[in-house]
Amino acid sequence: MKAPSDTTKYLIHAEIVADGVVERPDVVGAIFGQTEGLLGEDLDLRELQKTGRIGRIEVKVESRSGKSFGEIKVPSSLDKIETAILAAALETIERVGPCSAKIKVLKIEDVRASKRRKIVERAKDILRDLFEEPEIESEKIADLVRQAVRAEEVIEYGEEKLPAGPAVDESDAIIVVEGRADVLNLLRHGIKNVIAVEGTNIPKTIADLSKKKTVTAFLDGDRGGDLILKELLQVAEVDYIARAPEGKGVEDLTQKEIVKSLRNKVPIEQLHILRKDFEQKDRDVRESKELEEQKRVKEDEKTEKLDTIAMLRKHMQDVEGRLIAKLLDRNFRVVKEVPVRDLVKVLKTNNTKVSSIIFDGVITQRVIDLAAKKDISYLVGVRLGSVVKVPTAVRIITFDEL
Repeated sequence: MKAPSDTTKYLIHAEIVADGVVERPDVVGAIFGQTEGLLGEDLDLRELQKTGRIGRIEVKVESRSGKSFGEIKVPSSLDKIETAILAAALETIERVGPCSAKIKVLKIEDVRASKRRKIVERAKDILRDLFEEPEIESEKIADLVRQAVRAEEVIEYGEEKLPAGPAVDESDAIIVVEGRADVLNLLRHGIKNVIAVEGTNIPKTIADLSKKKTVTAFLDGDRGGDLILKELLQVAEVDYIARAPEGKGVEDLTQKEIVKSLRNKVPIEQLHILRKDFEQKDRDVRESKELEEQKRVKEDEKTEKLDTIAMLRKHMQDVEGRLIAKLLDRNFRVVKEVPVRDLVKVLKTNNTKVSSIIFDGVITQRVIDLAAKKDISYLVGVRLGSVVKVPTAVRIITFDEL
């Protein structure tokens, strides 16, 4: 009896190797015969199969070189523990017919999990392929149709097959833009006398059209637009210049922005005004960035100065009243600590890199000269003595100033 497929929970997969030639009935007989009475009445294979708790045992076996190899599948509707016990029982079989044999369980497949995986995969396919397109809002239908029709109106013009609107030939004036996306955007908003140059190498078709028609160059509001304009003016006769708002491309403009940009076009004779405007904006941006950088540097310097003062003050508090001197490295770590009376001698002989000196004594000209010679950045003492000159490279600070 075969267990109903909808009740099968697990499928035991095992392999068999027999030292001799055996066939399927031999294997099935060995399974039933050698497990009989092994696990008690509750897990007797014959009883389980009669009640449909295990299905038909599938065996495929073939013989090669005097040995038999095969696979065994046992469908089970038992629970997980009982199925595992049943699988372990299969491995106790030692003979099939007259031949010694060995059965090894390879895996126990959770049939329901496999079905769930198949359901998930199929559901993804159905969701992707079989659902109808989402509903289109009624107010958008006209816009979608209009845009689709206008997109289809893009033609290939001239020997270079430039993207263009259908009204380029019939119109006395044309609008020259940079690329296909610009053409599409203008078509969407009802402007059909538009043609694209498709790069900085201006095609001959554009040059020829410019001799017969009034040309408005409508370009992006960035450096790319500047380059196209420069190239265009060298090979074509341009009558008007229109620019998208600064930092925007023609392909991204709304109808309102397109209309405003074209309305504000300037004659080619006034190009210097347009250039001056763009150059001024460029200068403003550049100057703004420079001011920001200067401000940042000043803030960094201020922070660094405050940190330096704090470190020097800490060391000053440590030496004050103790008649000692501290020699510090560039990170304000103590390199050496000496009595004040030995400071001059130590400075003369010291070869370790020192950046700051803090000492509980008077800052004399001799100490200043040695500090300058040793490339000391900060020299901190109780007070300043009779000093004739102070090197600009050495920052002199008294305890009171800290």
